[in-house]
Amino acid sequence: MTTLSVLMVTYNSAPDLPACLNSLRGQTLKDFEIIVIDNASRDDSVALIRSDYPEVKLITSDSNLGFGNANNKALTVAEGRYIVLLNPDATLPADTLENALKHIEENPDVGMGGGLLQGTQGEWQPSAHLFPSLLNDALTLSGLADRYPNSRFFGRFNRSWADSTQAAAVDWVVGAFLILRRDLVDQIGLFDPRFFLYYEEVDLCRRIYQAGFKLYYWPDLVITHIGGTSAETVDGLAFSSSGKQVTLWRIYSQLLYYRKWHGSIYSWLVKGFEQSWHRLRAWRNTTRNPAKAEESKRIVEFWEQAWKNTQGGLHSPSQPW
Repeated sequence: MTTLSVLMVTYNSAPDLPACLNSLRGQTLKDFEIIVIDNASRDDSVALIRSDYPEVKLITSDSNLGFGNANNKALTVAEGRYIVLLNPDATLPADTLENALKHIEENPDVGMGGGLLQGTQGEWQPSAHLFPSLLNDALTLSGLADRYPNSRFFGRFNRSWADSTQAAAVDWVVGAFLILRRDLVDQIGLFDPRFFLYYEEVDLCRRIYQAGFKLYYWPDLVITHIGGTSAETVDGLAFSSSGKQVTLWRIYSQLLYYRKWHGSIYSWLVKGFEQSWHRLRAWRNTTRNPAKAEESKRIVEFWEQAWKNTQGGLHSPSQPW
């Protein structure tokens, strides 16, 4: 049996693939396979892999399966004792897979681990988090988390207060790079197929906790990650001003997550809070920043649309979203 299976989902990822796949070629650990599933890319992703990276097991999809379902499909052909999820816009130092394997083998109570994400200039990216909650959403949406990042209370969700050089048990880690146990995946499944994009790894981490395992952040696993490049290629959908999320998809997944783990009343409270916040923001920016006002009005409308389309977070809309 292969030691590691590296699963990668591509969607119009051709500009990023050479750096990512070359970093895998340079790994000190040699006993691993690479499985790429392409989500109906419109660029040269598939041709590039076929011509320049023949060692890759390539699966092509006629439609966009989303992140979770594409990884689920790749898992069906994976032979590794451990599973690594890797984004195509990430690159790894040569010893990353070897060190990740060492960490998870030395800690049998850990079901999943992640590393330290940084931007192309070495800037810190949030890599490990607390689980989402109404409080954590409020601190993030209000800007208090960004204003007081060194506070254990205000910076709680992204753990921005913590020493990023120290390993720690955490609630969940970002799906740009993960290592997890194949036997655990066989027990609980990989991703909930209802999540097309966003919140899928958070849901997975909660199920890992349910199964009695810990999740860990290991800062010696340093991953350079661009972030959001596939989402930028989606046409005709609104993006959040603070990042590259496709806003309506984010709200769909947010409702699915809260309904699954906290129930209908909690989901309604989350919806009500964010809509109230954006109504207030729209009113304040009516004259001084009309663009922000329009953005907030649009998000209020998206929440109504998402609530209807998911039946209050009970069902996933037909995919692809």
